Order: sequence, then C-alpha cells, then structure tokens
Amino acid sequence: MITNLHIKNIGIIDDLEINLNQGMNVLTGETGAGKTLIIDSLGIICGERFSKEIIRKGENYSYVELNLYMPQDINSIDGNIVVTREIYANGRNTCKINGRLVTVSELKNFMSNYIEIHGQNDNQQLLDDKMHIQYLDNFIGNQIIHLKQEYGEKYKRYNEIKRELRENYGDEKEKQRKLDLLKYQLNEIQEAKLKTGEEEKLEEKRKLIMNSEKIAQNLSEADEAMGENTIDVIGTAIRALEKISSIDKKYEETLLNLKSTYYEIQEISRDISCYLEDIEFDEQEREDTEMRLDAIYNLKRKYGNNIEEILNYSEEIEKEIRKIENVEEYNNKLKKEQQELENIMNKIAQEISEIRKEYAYKLNEKINQELIDLEMQNAKINIKVDYKINEFFEDGKDKVSIFVKTNIGENESELSKIASGGERSRIMLAIKKVLAEVDRMPVMIFDEIDTGISGRAAKAVASKLKSISQKHQILCISHLAAVAALADNNYFISKKVQNDRTSTSVKLLNEEEVLQEIARIASGEINEVTLKHANELRKHIA
Repeated sequence: MITNLHIKNIGIIDDLEINLNQGMNVLTGETGAGKTLIIDSLGIICGERFSKEIIRKGENYSYVELNLYMPQDINSIDGNIVVTREIYANGRNTCKINGRLVTVSELKNFMSNYIEIHGQNDNQQLLDDKMHIQYLDNFIGNQIIHLKQEYGEKYKRYNEIKRELRENYGDEKEKQRKLDLLKYQLNEIQEAKLKTGEEEKLEEKRKLIMNSEKIAQNLSEADEAMGENTIDVIGTAIRALEKISSIDKKYEETLLNLKSTYYEIQEISRDISCYLEDIEFDEQEREDTEMRLDAIYNLKRKYGNNIEEILNYSEEIEKEIRKIENVEEYNNKLKKEQQELENIMNKIAQEISEIRKEYAYKLNEKINQELIDLEMQNAKINIKVDYKINEFFEDGKDKVSIFVKTNIGENESELSKIASGGERSRIMLAIKKVLAEVDRMPVMIFDEIDTGISGRAAKAVASKLKSISQKHQILCISHLAAVAALADNNYFISKKVQNDRTSTSVKLLNEEEVLQEIARIASGEINEVTLKHANELRKHIA
C-alpha cells in the first residue's frame, strides 16, 4: 500500500504531502483545486511521460516521492519501498528506487507491479479491441500463461524467418528484379574499365588542352630566350675563368658553379623544347577526354565519390549477385522451418482459443452480474472470441471483441457503437471489479471513473469501489456524494492564494468534516437537511 506521497513544484502544487491508509481513500474538492495534478504526479512516479509545462512557474524542477509498504510482496520485497523522481526544466530525469538510480523504463516496469491507474481514458480503452483480449487473458490468469509464452517464442522466430526471407529475396519476382538491377549496374561499371588514378590524369590533360594556346606561346618565348646564344655566352665565360682558376681558389669555385649552371641550363632548354613538341592537341583528343570524364562523373553520381569507391561497390555487387543466385537452397530451409512453426503455432493457438472461449462465457456471466448491481439490469455483455484461420497475431489467432445490448428488444452491437459515456464507465468498473478478484495489484487508483453517473447508479458504483477496496488499497477522486460516504478515509483538496501565488493543500477529514463534505457534494449547501442526508449515506459504510 501507499503510505506517503510527497509532491513538489507540479502545477499549482507547491509542496504537498499526503499520508494514505489501507482501504478506500477518497479525494474530493472544488474543481481546479489540484486533484488531477495529484493523479498526474502518481503517473509520473509510475514512469509515465510528462510535459515540462507541468513544472510550477518560477521553478526549474519537479519532485515526487512515494513510500510503499509491501509485506511479503510479489517481488519478494518485505518492508518499505521509497521511490523518487526528479524532473528538470531541461528535460533531465533522475529516478531512484530505495536510493538506487534507475532508468525511466526500469521505473515503469517496477511500478507496474504495484500501482494501476484507471482514469477517464480507460473508458476510451474500453473501445479498443486490443484491450479486450487483455481483459480476457487477465481473467484467465495462470492457465493460459505458459501457452502464450510458448506461442510467443514460436511467433518471434516465425517473424524472424519472414523478415529474413524478405531480405533474402524469398519472393521470386523481387529476387529477379533485384538480380536484373545488380547485373545492369555491374555491367555498366565493368564496361567503363575504370583504373585507379585515371580521373586525376584526365583532369590534368583536360587542363592542358584548355590552356594549350597560352602554354604554347609562353613555351616558345622561353625556348627562344634559352636558345644557343645564351648557352654560348655562358660557355665563353667558362673558358675565360678556366684560364685563371689556378691563380686563386675563389676563381676555381666560381668556375665550378658556372659549369653546374651551364649543364642545368642545357637540361632545362631541352625540357622546354620537348614540352613545346608535346603541346599539340587535336580536336578529337579533346572530345575523347571530355567524353571519358563525363562517363566517370556519371558513374560517380550513381555509385561512389571516386573511382576507388565505384570499384569497391562493383565488388559488393558481384558478391550480392552470387548470394542471390545461391540463396534458393537456404531459403528452402527457412520455408520448411516456417511451415513447421505454423503447424505448431496453429496447434497452440487452437488450444488458447478454446480456453478463451470457455472463460469468455464465465467472464460474461460475472460482468453481467456486476452490471445488475450497477443499475444496468437490462444490459448484457457478450465477449466474443473469433478464431482467424489464416492470420497469426502476437497473442494467438483470436480477435476478441466486447459486444453489448443495453436495452430489452435491441440487438447487440459493438460497445463503441452503442454505449453512452456513463454506461461505459459502469461497464469498465464492472470489468475492473471482476478482474480485481484475480488481480494481485496492491494499489488501484480511480480518477473520476464515475463521470456521467448519478442517482441509484452512483450508489452502486460506490458499493463496487468499496468492494474492491477489501482486497486492494483504493485511491479515488470523485464528485459523487455516495462514493465519498463509503470512504474509509476522506481527503479534502483545496487551493489558497498567498503572496500572489496559488498553491494546493490537502486535509484528512474527521467525521464531522466528512459529513459536511458529503453534504456539500450532494447539494452544494451545508444545512440541517443536507447534513441529515449525509448521515443517511454515511450509515452504509461497511
């Protein structure tokens, strides 16, 4: 059970602490006082998502702390459990269980064993076929668990095989389409006969071709300047220095340097002459270079950023082609395993379906009895189990749907098409009441599940909540006097303005205050008549 809830900086809640007790705890108060924020806080501590907008204005974090006491609980924990969650404006979360840091996912999984929250959204879930199968399976309990586990293992492998077959081109048309595409790509690359470094050389050649006229003109000028006259002049200088080189060492060194320059100039002159001879390009050579570069650019656009990447992709294509051409044998093994799994799954699913049909009949009887108690004497629930021969689902081959007939002489129809909001609330409560008998969930929270209900139906709803509280701690937000009257513990939620800030407060009511609150809820006024009525309602508390 929850023993204490501490909330800070959530909406208009500044710093709120609530000590809760076993049995049926009912929270009442004026609209906008903060009751829903308390439920939101419980959702946060149970690992639900949150919006940063929920953080109190002017603060940079919110904090929720929950104390649970679980003697010999389902997880072999005996004693107190302290769970905390801090949420910061920058989106950071800090979650702890008994001081140990945990992820939000771990927190959610842990708290799902202890607290179940039922809000007005549950009435919407009641219209979701996916939830119907969960209601039925929860009612069946242990008898179906091992079968669902066995089926689930096979179903997981079954989907793995289906995915692998898709990836391995198990479909013949897809396989041939992919082969055709890969072979076309491979042929296109191979026909190009690309060579590593080829593009760079072509780019250099293209640059020369584009500047050939300019290059030829300047090479001619350089060749003319470096002609025989220049070399002859240096040769004359060398011969002159040779005549005096023996006189002084410095003349000898200068002679050596000049001879070196002479040989270098001769080499440079020959190079320039060769460049000049090679600079001639015809138009065909220019067109061939441009076409080859265009072909390379086209392949780069499709298969890689450079020739090396294109050649690597070509190797990958060859491997993929060999894989596809040789995958048929492997796929045949997968298909055989798939067929074997289908046979096993069909057998398990048939057994699950038979159990579901048997228990659907029992669940119908129990829910319909609860509906009679909830002032829906003429309503009949019919949970139908439809076995789908050609389909496999995560939980078997059944589609489970809830049908209802609310009045005598009418045809039954799907719940979403026939029941009003108030009727759905009572149907949901009836289902929860039946499931609570087999449910080990310690704490059940109801957030205005009695919306749209009044009169005798309200008393019936209160009675059901009271009945559930015999085996579960109940925390209930309600606007019904009948519900407040049957509470073991009544809490009044109010708000006050202090220093230009609004904040929420909570008070555990004594018996006199409980009667006054019941009177206020029932008629909006507290007087002798309404207090007498409150006393009458209160006498029914168990």
